[in-house]
Amino acid sequence: MNRSRATAFRRILLGWLLLTGVPGGPDSTGSGPPVAVIVHPDVPVNDVSVEELRRIFLGDRQFWNQDLRITPLVPAQGSPTRAVLLNLSQKTEAQYRHHWIAKVFRAEAMSQPKVVTSPAMLGDLVSGIAGAISLVDASQVPRQTKVLTVSGKRPDDPSYPLR
Repeated sequence: MNRSRATAFRRILLGWLLLTGVPGGPDSTGSGPPVAVIVHPDVPVNDVSVEELRRIFLGDRQFWNQDLRITPLVPAQGSPTRAVLLNLSQKTEAQYRHHWIAKVFRAEAMSQPKVVTSPAMLGDLVSGIAGAISLVDASQVPRQTKVLTVSGKRPDDPSYPLR
């Protein structure tokens, strides 16, 4: 691409980002109820950082270890838990969808994360799929899943970062 076309492309992209809305920033904290990070019980991790979660839900980290693929399951659009996911990923709903479409198109991911609409189904899927991870209202954590701490903090900690 020649220099003038690249500059024009950057201007168009910047304009599109400004029109569609740029997320507020990297902070995933808020004043709502805490959102727990749940995983399949055999996931060999007990704690993740906010940045690691961002990378997981954006598909930039795809394995827990060399043998275990991460399977992100995402909350339904419009839910408070989805709002936490979007804030965590630093994207609007449209940007999040486009991010995953592009990732699949570039063959950087096999598919987009599966959307799960009910907490009961979420518990069944997370406990049944090796490597699964999701976000759930901390008051609705399914029994058969494992809750990860985030940067060393549990959901009941007042400084827990996912709200």
